[in-house]
Amino acid sequence: MDHGDLAWLLTSSALVFIMTPGLAFFYGGLVKRKNVINMMMSSAIIMGVGSVMWVLIGFSLAFSGDLGGVIGDFRWAGLNFNTFTDTTLPYPNTLAFAIFQMMFAVIAPALITGAIAERMKFASLVLFMVLWSLIVYYPLAHMVWGGGYLFRIGSIDFAGGNVVHISSGVSALVLSILLGKRKNLGKAPYHPHNIPFVFLGASLLWFGWFGFNGGSALAANELAAHAFMTTNTAAASALLSWVLVEVIKNGKPTLVGASTGMVIGLVAITPGAGFVPVWAAIIIGGLVSPICYFFIDYVKSRFGYDDALDVFGCHGIGGIWGGIATGIFGKTSINPAAAWNGLAFGEATLFLRQLAAIGITIVIAVIGTLIAARITSLVTKGIKVSKKEEALGLDISEHGETAYPAFNGMD
Repeated sequence: MDHGDLAWLLTSSALVFIMTPGLAFFYGGLVKRKNVINMMMSSAIIMGVGSVMWVLIGFSLAFSGDLGGVIGDFRWAGLNFNTFTDTTLPYPNTLAFAIFQMMFAVIAPALITGAIAERMKFASLVLFMVLWSLIVYYPLAHMVWGGGYLFRIGSIDFAGGNVVHISSGVSALVLSILLGKRKNLGKAPYHPHNIPFVFLGASLLWFGWFGFNGGSALAANELAAHAFMTTNTAAASALLSWVLVEVIKNGKPTLVGASTGMVIGLVAITPGAGFVPVWAAIIIGGLVSPICYFFIDYVKSRFGYDDALDVFGCHGIGGIWGGIATGIFGKTSINPAAAWNGLAFGEATLFLRQLAAIGITIVIAVIGTLIAARITSLVTKGIKVSKKEEALGLDISEHGETAYPAFNGMD
């Protein structure tokens, strides 16, 4: 690997790492003040567990060998290779690639935590995330990026529309339904406890996403610059369209809404960042906001599920739209990794393969979540905190900490 490419990949890895603490602030600001420690700790523990799992078995299962087009093998367990001397490795610097991919494996399960906020046992959450990574994430990473089935059918996912966002969004919906609703949902007013936290988290996510998408070019080249620009353009477009929707519906723009628009614009462009024209990013970002707003504002209330922080409405639906849009606007001239042009350029094959990949991802996420949740429930004797613990708040009941203690006598 050229040293410039290596520097960009390691820099991108650091940017993606920032996203999980950013997610902790984003989610932490949205919940009640008695649950902010638990919400942020949920991301923190996954940074530890996800990183260690990735080194031990995750990278090997995702990227070494191939078993039926679904999963890899254990030949690289413990990262048991020498990136300096082994000439059989498939990447110019396999260790750097493993570092970059590790950050994706960390943030994907962390996204799910927003849906089950304020009501899941912490021990159950940790075990569920371990099982979910094994059953859902590693197989999908192999199927899309490791030469597995979805790669072979010609579907494309530049930086994780299927692997990260659809999988986590759909799993979040399933897990939130299994957990049931929060105790006072719909009976008492609900407001984010710290809106500046929300904006800070969204801004860190936007910043880190340049590594998330730009780094997926795996080189400091024109494709990385292209993905950088489509990423920023879609986020900006979605921010503006969300604010417009709010003004039309409620008469006033909100900072929470603008922050949400940023994030879903980034989600929507992720699968196509290195495949679609820059002008298409305006359309992708501009349309994702009304689509997600509809699911959050109408569909969720219509069906009554308690996706606390709208993970399905933002990441699941945003990722699905992004995958479809990649099948519409993808161009082989931008990235020859796409075997066909999109629907907007007169070819239907890519569009149909994208639909197939989305459908397969949804099935894997649903089945994998049901299995992981069932095993977790058996081991931890239920996955939901008691009504008393929920009323007290998970910061005290699960961690023995408060985010905002009284400062009298503490100075």
